[in-house]
Amino acid sequence: MILVNNPGSWATIYAPFKHAPWHGFTLTDLVFPTFLFVVGNAMSFSFKKMSLWSTSKFFTKTFKRAAIIFLIGLAISYYPFVRRIEGNFILKNILDIRIMGVLQRIAICYLLAAIAIRFLNKKWLVFLSIFILLFYWFLLLFFGGSDPYSLEANAALKFDQLLFNEENVYHGYGIPFDPEGLLSCLPAVVNVIFGYLAGVFIQQTKNKKNLVIQLFLCGLAMIALALVWDLYLPINKPIWTSTYVVLSTGWDLIILSILIGVLEIARIKSWSRFFEPFGKNPLFIFVLSGVVVLTMGLIFIGDTSLKSWIYQNLFLSWLSPYNASFLYALLFLVFMWLIAYILDKKKIYIKV
Repeated sequence: MILVNNPGSWATIYAPFKHAPWHGFTLTDLVFPTFLFVVGNAMSFSFKKMSLWSTSKFFTKTFKRAAIIFLIGLAISYYPFVRRIEGNFILKNILDIRIMGVLQRIAICYLLAAIAIRFLNKKWLVFLSIFILLFYWFLLLFFGGSDPYSLEANAALKFDQLLFNEENVYHGYGIPFDPEGLLSCLPAVVNVIFGYLAGVFIQQTKNKKNLVIQLFLCGLAMIALALVWDLYLPINKPIWTSTYVVLSTGWDLIILSILIGVLEIARIKSWSRFFEPFGKNPLFIFVLSGVVVLTMGLIFIGDTSLKSWIYQNLFLSWLSPYNASFLYALLFLVFMWLIAYILDKKKIYIKV
């Protein structure tokens, strides 16, 4: 997420690091649902302890965690609190901030999935997931008019219009439309539940070779299902269609099976140590990356922001635009890794 969110220039990005413009699926489109899948996978471990909590303690802690993540997302939407207009810094109107966003979606999906996992067994979680995916498809069809999957007519857009003012919605699509809107959080909850179910299955399966085969085949089956279903319900990240959930989960299962095969069966582990610092403080590093970028946009050298100055003078001055943009994003990722590495070495783990 850090890599694809921080190119040197949004005008020069290699195709794999772009989202599909509307319908379709790219490598970058796999990132966010995988984040949610991993949240669910982690819950399969943490809920062993949480299952011993009383219902009141469970709700208190779960709502508190979700609220904190949501509020952090709102704070990032408002940060850096000012904007530069004609050389002057003007305080932002807090009433105009974007309400939804990546962290807000994570918070909502975590909360709803946690409640479902608390009170339903595995069989009913599967039934609930299927029901949500079909029900969301029905909502898109019933409220989307003659062109239910278009940018201008989709039900997710219409639902958000009932709740939010235009100023509080993402405008990157040319009209007020939020790809992390409230209604489309509903199918995204299924990504978390699928991650949880995969985690439980992994822990209950003793034979690792059989586990890898079963995960891989299940992933292939889900991808095939998504591609057939795509003939009727397009794979679409901005409105988070049910086919998008099934496709992304299929790829996650395949990736997970390969990782288990490499790490636990072949025991080829040395390469993975690079990624561990990110895994120790994932939410903090993700938030920090956004804060750093936004802060750099506040600092100016002449009439050029610090970020633009660094990109133009240290990257674009000697590289082609696409390579310069990619190298900038890659080195920014390494910079974030160094911070995560230092925190890990000092045993500093920032949790919500």
